[in-house]
Amino acid sequence: MPTFSLPSLENIREAHTAIQPFIHRTPVMSSSAINIMAGCSIFFKCENLQKVGAFKARGAANAVRKLSDSQKLKGVATHSSGNHAAALARAAQVAGIPAYIVMPKTAPEIKKAAVASYGGEIIECEPTQQAREEMLGKVVEKTGATFIHPYDFMDVIEGQATAALELIEDVEGLDVIITPVGGGGLLAGTLLTAGYMNPSLEVYAGEPQGADDAFRSLQTGERQPSLKPNTIADGLLTSLGEINFAIIQGRIKEIITVSDEEIKAAMKLILERMKIVIEPSSAVPLAAILKEKETFAGKNVGVILTGGNVDLGI
Repeated sequence: MPTFSLPSLENIREAHTAIQPFIHRTPVMSSSAINIMAGCSIFFKCENLQKVGAFKARGAANAVRKLSDSQKLKGVATHSSGNHAAALARAAQVAGIPAYIVMPKTAPEIKKAAVASYGGEIIECEPTQQAREEMLGKVVEKTGATFIHPYDFMDVIEGQATAALELIEDVEGLDVIITPVGGGGLLAGTLLTAGYMNPSLEVYAGEPQGADDAFRSLQTGERQPSLKPNTIADGLLTSLGEINFAIIQGRIKEIITVSDEEIKAAMKLILERMKIVIEPSSAVPLAAILKEKETFAGKNVGVILTGGNVDLGI
């Protein structure tokens, strides 16, 4: 069990104020057609419209602002399949410091292009967790850069917690919030914010069946590795973080797993009914709601649409 101090609600509010110049307060949208299909009232927090196209802008901005002057001189480094990579590259660019980004060769080209556009130096690796970590170690040893973990780092979790802060402030009477879960930074931050602001608010997560390590971790009570994940939701391929698991245990209501076909259907539904573009990972919570309608029936449900960086192939 890792040793750490949880950020307070005051800490989360302070982080929210500090990162305001670097993020959007994203809108909350709804669709009467989707509500009828789902049998509940859904409020979509549109982080697909966030800076860099994903909620990751929040955690990266918060982590970079907390660096010491000596750390800033040598820059930052991370490993990421995309959205955290772009978010950290942009946060580093704004701060005027270098960013070294280890990305799997299989990462979507649109996400590689985003990192490059923000001045991040991309170092490619094989698409496994071990390869990411080994390459990152070499980069940090060579550059002296500070490793900003994509999700298993309290400054990042604190930043991600600000998305739920805005959602709860903007929508009165929420009964449920549901997020996707990959590494767990957003879910952990959401659980903290919800627990502070409304302890009766239930928090769920959706997870792909082909990358269900968080689900298995809760079932067994021990963190399970994501060894060979296989899902269209490329943003959810990473293993659940150690800190994140410790926060999630005992706080989350349930993790609901969904198939890639269910994810595609939810993604298509949002595009058709709401006319907004989301990436597959963002569709996972809606897929979970549609799969388990009785769980959410008649409730006010907040959904965090985590990102919109998808290669449309057109």
